[in-house]
Amino acid sequence: MLVVMKAQATEEQIKAVCDHIEFLGYRPHPMPGAQRTAIGITGNQGEANRGNLEEMPGVAEVIKVSKPYKLASRDVKEEDTVIRFAGTDATIGGGSLAVVAGPCSIESREQAFAIAEQVAAAGAQFFRGGAYKPRTSPYAFQGLGLDALKIMAEIRDRLGLRIITEAIDNETLDLVAEWADVVQIGARNMQNFSLLKHAGRLRMPVLLKRGMSATLDEFLMAAEYIMSEGNYEVILCERGVRTFADHTRNTLDLSIVPAVQKLSHLPILVDPSHGTGKRDKVLPMARGAVAVGADGVLVEVHHQPEKALSDGPQSIYPEQFAQMVNEIEQIAPIVNRKLHRGIRVETAAK
Repeated sequence: MLVVMKAQATEEQIKAVCDHIEFLGYRPHPMPGAQRTAIGITGNQGEANRGNLEEMPGVAEVIKVSKPYKLASRDVKEEDTVIRFAGTDATIGGGSLAVVAGPCSIESREQAFAIAEQVAAAGAQFFRGGAYKPRTSPYAFQGLGLDALKIMAEIRDRLGLRIITEAIDNETLDLVAEWADVVQIGARNMQNFSLLKHAGRLRMPVLLKRGMSATLDEFLMAAEYIMSEGNYEVILCERGVRTFADHTRNTLDLSIVPAVQKLSHLPILVDPSHGTGKRDKVLPMARGAVAVGADGVLVEVHHQPEKALSDGPQSIYPEQFAQMVNEIEQIAPIVNRKLHRGIRVETAAK
């Protein structure tokens, strides 16, 4: 159920409606928009009891939301969600095109800085790197853990790049939240509901990757788990799904971008590195991602991919990354996007 407030509704009236929703035994989720505030209601097992919500001051209407993903739906919030980062020009969503780049894994301070300096110079606003790696083999490189988080925090302080890195369980989630700017929930954990709820109790952006075989509804319902706990700063990411194809690591489903944007207000990025698994396919698919209207791209970059401890074959060289940024910058205006190269840091990093 959704309570739509009048355009002139006061903060006191909005609070009174939220208090009444709690009195009814439900949870209110106020979602301010450009013209109005909508209040989503969760916690009901069946159809929610409307009480006297329609008669309360400031309420325009009370409507039923038919979709199972209420808070992620455009029924609740028509305007696109924009994720902002204090003290910088970096945003995800809206008219800006976010560029996220970095190695699959942080292998050493020297490796991380060598890559970070080059992607920052080429126009990235965000640095990605794995501190904790959920690997198929227990004998594969599992990441440097806390040491990697400290290295990335130093990169943020020195270069101004915002940091995106993955948490693989509830234990690592709190550490990642302490050191990073965006917590990533990987494809293998898209339906780890305990982890999603824990991320929902954070008050920081969460990047949610699509599961290997997840449908659109399952993807949005995973986002709903995070939002239902009160965290509305969710970023979706398409990273390819598993199919019969053997010419790529995964099948990159670019059609999900307009599909998501029709149903949801959440921003969506595309990861052509995991989506293809092939270095020579990353640039073409990055161009395609921007052309279909994605809010940004997330790519793996390594200065020595032949020596990388993980995902070397899908990591592009820094010079290829610079070429990619130049190319997507030319495509961006066609789909009403603008690429802001790098970021301006106004305040000290956290």
